[in-house]
Amino acid sequence: MIDMKDVSKVYENGAMALDHINVHIDKGEFVFIVGASGAGKSTFIRMLFREVLPTDGSLIVNGQDVVHMEHSDVPYLRRGLGVIFQDYRLLPDKTVAENVAFAMQVIEAPRRKIQHSVNAVLDIVGLRDKYKCFPSQLSGGEQQRVAIARAIVNHPALVIADEPTGNLDPDTSWDIMDIFKRINADGTTIVMATHDKGIVDAMKRRVIAIEDGHIVRDEAQGVYGYEN
Repeated sequence: MIDMKDVSKVYENGAMALDHINVHIDKGEFVFIVGASGAGKSTFIRMLFREVLPTDGSLIVNGQDVVHMEHSDVPYLRRGLGVIFQDYRLLPDKTVAENVAFAMQVIEAPRRKIQHSVNAVLDIVGLRDKYKCFPSQLSGGEQQRVAIARAIVNHPALVIADEPTGNLDPDTSWDIMDIFKRINADGTTIVMATHDKGIVDAMKRRVIAIEDGHIVRDEAQGVYGYEN
């Protein structure tokens, strides 16, 4: 599913974000990426959907060579991925249903399939009754649920989440994590960067810790390992 070999990233200002890291993640895994701010987590996450390219090394995601692919092939890579951000990134002038449908319209899915799939994923995230609402009419937790629905509507093999509970209260965060657990139980691989100690410690999933661009810990049933 994901294979990083000797991956490094040096930004134009000379900052070393990642330094010769090696990671293999199998299909169906649920992996937390942890570490202090500036440790390299966001760079790691952004590489997976080719928003950032490695300076050195090789990176295979979902069977595709991320480093050497043609620019025209990037949309096809991303069609197999679902990406969720801390700030939701919903389209403010579109309803809940339209925000979710947009991900399918981009790949020119048939209209009938779009309607069926949108209803199905809104059921999964518990927002079927809010399908006509606009983002401004929703709570933060509801907006994140819409973002999750949009990310999974095309049945991606891999869901990448960057601090998805960072703006949410603890109870709402657990509601969001329950959705991720159900998605993972259906076979979707999940890679999530997070600072949420309580969630990581309670879930006992694989934890990869990054410090100063190096992987310092990779545990099958890990804990957060830092004080918030």
